Amino acid sequence: MDRVTNCFIDLAFPPVIFGSTSLGNFYESVPNHVHQSVVSEWFQQTNGTVVIDSAGKYGAGLALENIAQCLSSLNVAPDDVIISNKLGWRRVPLKGNEQSFEPGVWVDLKHDAVLDISYDGILRCHEQGCELLGDYRPQLLSVHDPDEYLAAATDEADLKNRWDAIAGAYQALTELKQKGEVLGLGVGAKNWTTIREFTNRFDLDWVMIANSFTLHSHPEELVDFLTSLQERNIKVINSALFNGGFLVGGEFYNYQRIDPASAKSADLIEWRENFRALCKTHGVLPAHACIEFGASHPAIDSIALSSSKVNRVISNVEFATRHLPREFWDAMRTEGLVAADYKFI
Repeated sequence: MDRVTNCFIDLAFPPVIFGSTSLGNFYESVPNHVHQSVVSEWFQQTNGTVVIDSAGKYGAGLALENIAQCLSSLNVAPDDVIISNKLGWRRVPLKGNEQSFEPGVWVDLKHDAVLDISYDGILRCHEQGCELLGDYRPQLLSVHDPDEYLAAATDEADLKNRWDAIAGAYQALTELKQKGEVLGLGVGAKNWTTIREFTNRFDLDWVMIANSFTLHSHPEELVDFLTSLQERNIKVINSALFNGGFLVGGEFYNYQRIDPASAKSADLIEWRENFRALCKTHGVLPAHACIEFGASHPAIDSIALSSSKVNRVISNVEFATRHLPREFWDAMRTEGLVAADYKFI
C-alpha cells in the first residue's frame, strides 16, 4: 500500500487539551448551562489558544453541536480555538428508543450514528461535522478508533478491504490538508499497536493514544515507541489517563466492568488499594498522580482531559502543571506501582 504524503505541522499544543465527551451526554445528561460553564472555564484555564478534542461519535454529533452553541454564546472568535474532530461515525435518524452504537454509554440522544469509513465516507463525516460546528471549523482531523474497525474484520479478505477503506479515508483527508482546509492529520486509538502501524503506513502530524500509557499500564515497548515518535517529530496526545475511571475509584477498567470474583480483577483491585494507601501516606490525590504520570514522557505534548464539572477542569489543569514530591515517586517505584526502569518521572 502506498504511503500517503503529508507534511509535519509546527503547531504548539497547550499542556491540556479539553475533551468533549461530557458535551455528548457521556453516561449522563448534562444541562446546557453546565456545558457553558465548563467551556467558559476552558478559556479561563488556558494561556493561549484553546484546543478541543471531539468526534462525530460523541453523542452522535451532540458534542459538536454543544461546542458550537457554547462558543457562540461566549462570543469566542473562531481564530481563538482549535477543534480536533475524529471522523468515521456519521449522524443518522434515531429509530426506536436507544441508539444502536454503544448503547448505555451515551444517554438521552435524539440521533443515531453509523460507521462511514472510505474516501467518500470520511468526506461525508467531515462535511457533517462542519455543519454541526457552524461558524467553527475543525482544523485537526483523524479517523476515530480504527483499531476497533479493523478488529471487527471477519477474515483476511475483509481485513484487506478495511485497510483499503482507511487508506481511502486518509487520501481524502490529505487532499483537504493540501487545499489548506485543515492544519494537520492524525489518528486516535485505544490499541497503541494500531497507532504504530498507522505511523508506518501514513505520514501523520500527531497521534492520540487512549487507555494505553497510564500510571497502571506503561509497558517498555510502548515507552520506546513514544520515544521514536518524538524523534520523528510526530506530536503525541495522551488521553484516558485513568483507565476508564478505575484508577480514581470507578467500577470500569478500560470501559469493562470489574468483576471482583475474577483473578484479573482481584489483581487490579489490589493494585488500586496499594496505590490509594500510598497516596494517603504522602498526602497525594490519586488523580494528580495519574495526570502527572500521563504527561511525564518527553514525547507527550499534551494530555486530553474531559469533565462535566467546572472545579474538575480547574484541578485537572493544576495537576498537569504542578509536580508531586520526588519522595512520592520513589515510594511508587519501591512498592512496585511504577516500573522500576521508567526514567521520566
